[in-house]
Amino acid sequence: MNKIPNRQAICNVLMEKAGEDKDIMVLCSDSRGSASLAPFAEAFPEQFVETGIAEQNLVSISAGLAKCGKKPFAASPACFLSTRSYEQAKIDVAYSNTNVTLIGISGGISYGALGMSHHSAQDIAAMSAIPNMRVYLPSDRHQTKRLVEALLQDEKPAYVRVGRNPVEDIYTEDNCPFEMDKATLLTEGQDIAIIACGEMVKPALEAAEILKEKGISATVLDMYCVKPLDEEAVIKAAKSAKAVITAEEHAPFGGLGSMVSQVVSASCPKTVVNLSLPDAPVITGTSKEVFDYYGLNGEGIAKKAMELI
Repeated sequence: MNKIPNRQAICNVLMEKAGEDKDIMVLCSDSRGSASLAPFAEAFPEQFVETGIAEQNLVSISAGLAKCGKKPFAASPACFLSTRSYEQAKIDVAYSNTNVTLIGISGGISYGALGMSHHSAQDIAAMSAIPNMRVYLPSDRHQTKRLVEALLQDEKPAYVRVGRNPVEDIYTEDNCPFEMDKATLLTEGQDIAIIACGEMVKPALEAAEILKEKGISATVLDMYCVKPLDEEAVIKAAKSAKAVITAEEHAPFGGLGSMVSQVVSASCPKTVVNLSLPDAPVITGTSKEVFDYYGLNGEGIAKKAMELI
């Protein structure tokens, strides 16, 4: 069982590159511990900025540093980064086209018992609605590493959401196919297409295994790039399936499910069912307990697939 959370994978990449690239900057809003970025702050104090609990300042300072040629990575709890500093993300980062990577840590319902104030079930919709803002939800530590390495090579705004807890590996160090802004095809089938992002990719794979035992073949797409959405991959998967399921750790509106539905309805109309968190306060519990309660697990996804075909 993997014990390295995606947030730590981000720190590992930044520390590896920061020694040679002094333009890499990390900024935190009293969040270096929960972001696993304390080692970076200790190793590279001149490339680290602590703003305190001031997320709006965090984003604006990052944009200013980017205008000076720096490569800032701003880490803060996703629930605050995507709401409290939304205007700064829209104006100072996206509209101003600054080279800022916003890292929403402890995304979704990662904070568990802290409840709705600390859940970020609307961030995909909010950030995706901003023109010139890319949105990424890597599915495991290996893909997270590849994503951060790619982001270091470009100069465009991005929002990356990662969870708080370690997730099981989907890929390996030596086998992690990755192309920027292209979904990864994990399995290919003709009966059902399952398109998932972030922590829902593993349950989607588990569902495919359950379905396989019942003679049902499933396509599973790892849509880590929610925006820009890989429309070509969506259309290809939908055309070869009888129905499409999307799975996301997000509210039912404006996220992956909504985007996939728009593409499928316009290009190859099929039934699309979105499995997500409810449009209501989420129950209190660990991530696994919450996912199990709402059917966001292998069994729940497989059950819905069997209902559709």
